[in-house]
Amino acid sequence: MRGLVAAMATALLVAASLPAFAQKTGGTLRVFHRDNPPSASIHEEATISTVMPFMSVYNNLVVFDPATRQNSPDHIVPDLATEWTWDTDGTALTFKLRDGVKWHDGKPFTSADVKCTWDMLASPESKLRKNPRKSWWANINEITTNGDREVTFHLARPQPSLLTMLAGGMSPVYPCHVSPAQMRTKPIGTGPFKFVELRQNESMKVVRNPDYWKPGRPYLDAIEFAIIPNRATSVLAFAAGKFDLTFTGDLAPPQLKDLEAQAPWAICELLPTNTQANLLVNRDKPPFDDARVRKAMVLAIDRKAFADIIGQGNNRIGGSMLPPPEGRWGMPQEFLATVAGYGADVEKSREEGRAIMREVGYGADKPLRIRLSTRNIPAYRDQAVILIDHLKQVYIEGELEALDTAVWYNRMARKDYTVGLNVQGVGIDDPDVMFYETFGCGSERNYTNYCNPETQKLFDQQSRMPDTEARHKLVWEIDKKLQEDGARPVIQHNWAGTCWRPELKGLNLAVNSIYNHWRFEDVWLDR
Repeated sequence: MRGLVAAMATALLVAASLPAFAQKTGGTLRVFHRDNPPSASIHEEATISTVMPFMSVYNNLVVFDPATRQNSPDHIVPDLATEWTWDTDGTALTFKLRDGVKWHDGKPFTSADVKCTWDMLASPESKLRKNPRKSWWANINEITTNGDREVTFHLARPQPSLLTMLAGGMSPVYPCHVSPAQMRTKPIGTGPFKFVELRQNESMKVVRNPDYWKPGRPYLDAIEFAIIPNRATSVLAFAAGKFDLTFTGDLAPPQLKDLEAQAPWAICELLPTNTQANLLVNRDKPPFDDARVRKAMVLAIDRKAFADIIGQGNNRIGGSMLPPPEGRWGMPQEFLATVAGYGADVEKSREEGRAIMREVGYGADKPLRIRLSTRNIPAYRDQAVILIDHLKQVYIEGELEALDTAVWYNRMARKDYTVGLNVQGVGIDDPDVMFYETFGCGSERNYTNYCNPETQKLFDQQSRMPDTEARHKLVWEIDKKLQEDGARPVIQHNWAGTCWRPELKGLNLAVNSIYNHWRFEDVWLDR
């Protein structure tokens, strides 16, 4: 009997270990992409259109554990760094770096590359054409190295979220010896895949890095992305077996239902994307420099209608931070109910908006005519059309202006618009990322030019707090103030679907960001 029990235990142990040895090597992963990436340089772009296809080319110092579902500080694992320590006052973060890592062109990775990367990101004289997340690194005083295998980030004040920001897909390490111009078109990284080509409006391809520092990875030979702007066409192609994976978070609930009906074999997940629809109003251009006009526009919005139409009841209503339980920092429902403008009586709000517009000289016979700009992809256009309809309720007549991705981001950065519907992607579920990038005075991504010195002080106050519970309460108060100030009114938080073929294994999506699990080094094809 003891022998039988031992044999059974051995068999169970072997069976439990089988998945670790079941991965197959080889094959090309086929993915459809929704639009043309502005470039291959993650540090210069602000869109998942760049991160998803190009994250596999790079490595970070640290990353969110790809095996976990919720990105958080408790789930950060080594990447190019093997270990890290804070000093006693929380103003110096030191990393020990991995040895034997090579860039794709064969040159060795050293601490100088880390210093070059963050000197470039934090410097006022950066050589980057665009630097959308410069505000993330404003607290860095200096980067120092100690030989080739140690680097230290010196901060002006404590900032616990620094490690979290370094773990996101938008924080790769760049090589010192490669120019920013080359990184836009022919990027060099240390990642599991090497860049091959980017054909504008057609396709992208990366291939297996045979010298990858992680033994046995990646499993795939290559990944090919085909650009298909038309959502219906891409869904049909996936159902016909031409692709293994859809573009992430691109299938709104109605499209997801269509795909599941056409391809019942598909594995699909409907999840929060940590993208939010928000109203952009250029407060520097008349008549939008009048706070009354901006308030009337917010009063016209029926958030529940947006959630029901676009999300079929799945999308959530919230403030700037992703709502719980998937979001770690969003306002709970009982607190959200205290925020002005989030009431259930939409018609009462709209009547108040109409009264405001009449007060400033507009009315049914004299509407305010605007051009409402948005990005020319379905996730943006669909919501922009609904927003135009809602604004009519307060005497604002809108004409839709749909812009290609590169043009859209350039226009927003230059503040060259009057009114816009934006779908803002939040790379990391953390208040420092949201507050400094979106609402910080002078931030490149602060598209509405909102700047409140008192609120900025609150950003700094919450940023240095080590007590998570106390920080939560302050973050909610800040978020409430931002919504009531009309800084960048949030319409809804989007949920969307991602689907893949059963042969695709090892894919794990996060519940609080679409930006951080695209290294593809653990993905394999069972065929």
